[in-house]
Amino acid sequence: MVSDLTTLHELTERLARASDLDSSLREFLRAGAALVGARRGLVVLEPSDGLGPSTTIGLGLGRADLGHIETVPRSATSYGRILDGLPDAHGGSEVLPEPGTAPAAPGAGGYAAPVDPRHREVAARLGYAASYALPLTADATGRLGAAVWLYDEQAEPSERQRDLVGLYVRHAAEHLARMVEVDRSRTRLATVAEELLPSRLPRIPGVQLAARHHTGPRGGGDWYDALPLPEGAMGLAVGSVTGSGPSAVAAMGRLRASLRAYAVMEGEDPVAVLSDLELLMRLTEPARSATALFAYCEPAARKIILAGAGHTPPLLIGERRTEYVETTLSAPLGMLACWEAPSVEIEPAPGETVLLYTDGLLRRTGDPMDRAYARLHAAAAGVPRSAREDPAAICDHILRTVLPDEDPDAPSTDPDEDVVLLAARFD
Repeated sequence: MVSDLTTLHELTERLARASDLDSSLREFLRAGAALVGARRGLVVLEPSDGLGPSTTIGLGLGRADLGHIETVPRSATSYGRILDGLPDAHGGSEVLPEPGTAPAAPGAGGYAAPVDPRHREVAARLGYAASYALPLTADATGRLGAAVWLYDEQAEPSERQRDLVGLYVRHAAEHLARMVEVDRSRTRLATVAEELLPSRLPRIPGVQLAARHHTGPRGGGDWYDALPLPEGAMGLAVGSVTGSGPSAVAAMGRLRASLRAYAVMEGEDPVAVLSDLELLMRLTEPARSATALFAYCEPAARKIILAGAGHTPPLLIGERRTEYVETTLSAPLGMLACWEAPSVEIEPAPGETVLLYTDGLLRRTGDPMDRAYARLHAAAAGVPRSAREDPAAICDHILRTVLPDEDPDAPSTDPDEDVVLLAARFD
């Protein structure tokens, strides 16, 4: 008994350390498999309130394997009956009979599998002969889904194993219910953040625009904007508000809206635009700071006047050069005693692209900043010739090249950082 309790304590502690829904489901599957003595399994998340998220996670099963299992009628599987709330939806052991034999007698807490041709075919293809399924039910939310572990041979867990996994699943279901609510909150926050950004980029003669925005799981304050200005001009802006969560998203929306107003009134002078924004932040949000970069563009003349407040320098990408624009250093908004940084004027050649981005792109690499800048420069310089005429393709190439593979267990990356890219290619 002491050994069993120690095992449960260790497994529940590992589950509690999982910080998001996906990693929680994977840890839950691994622990359950160890408790029932199985090698493979899957968990199907289908909250009974219908609000999602709905997902299927496999252990030792690839996407193709999960696809095969999903072709089996749900009423022919124990976990399917749990999900559908059928009368015998109690879970337990399910032993598949050998081809050409009668169903085996059910074991303790289980039943013989109904003879379904597709079920038998999939089981033979994937090489499992029995399963053990349990419902996932939490006190506050009701049914969350079902878990099933697969045996390579006709087997079932012992009474001791069933008791242990039952205790573990009851605790795990409460943790998973909390993670479901966290995931829903993050999804709602990401939706709000996306709604505060441009729904589409303007079409302005002489320039092509593209943007990419990836919100971190906690909801950050990175933003971008592109707006038409009088006399065929255009304003481009990117920025980042400190903090994360709903307050940062709300501050981002206020900052972007204010910058749009200042840009319409005095956009030809980026220093004046950012100076006004600095004063506004000092008066209305004294506890917060932000970085921002604003560029006044005349596409017909291919002329850009830009100014930045503590923001990363733009990249100029072309056939003959790939270089950072040397902007004068300035403190972030909300931290300036007075504005001293002048604007910078650049003239992109025909076919060149100006890339604006937030520092989340650099921080998410996990490298020191000097190496991250070098990685970004190398990625921009390596844009294939076939992609240089499409700013969207340029953004996608840079994202694929600069950021490592999205591995939640990789210690070098910071997945909480927002990432924003805004590219303008001049004809």
